[in-house]
Amino acid sequence: MFQEISYYLIFGIPFIVHLGVVVFFLFFATMLFAFLKRKKKISYPIVWHYRLAYLSIALGFIHLILGLLAYV
Repeated sequence: MFQEISYYLIFGIPFIVHLGVVVFFLFFATMLFAFLKRKKKISYPIVWHYRLAYLSIALGFIHLILGLLAYV
């Protein structure tokens, strides 16, 4: 079942690859928000940094589980 979900093709690329790209960009955005806030280039409530971090970790965990359970 998990193998079917992980390797479900979207535009010819497996779902797990798409999820990995989304997770990468979320981690990058989280880092970029913190960096730009430290340099005083942008101003935003710090709660958005935490929300992005929690979302990144949650999707990263789902990505990990799908990757591991695809081979079980």
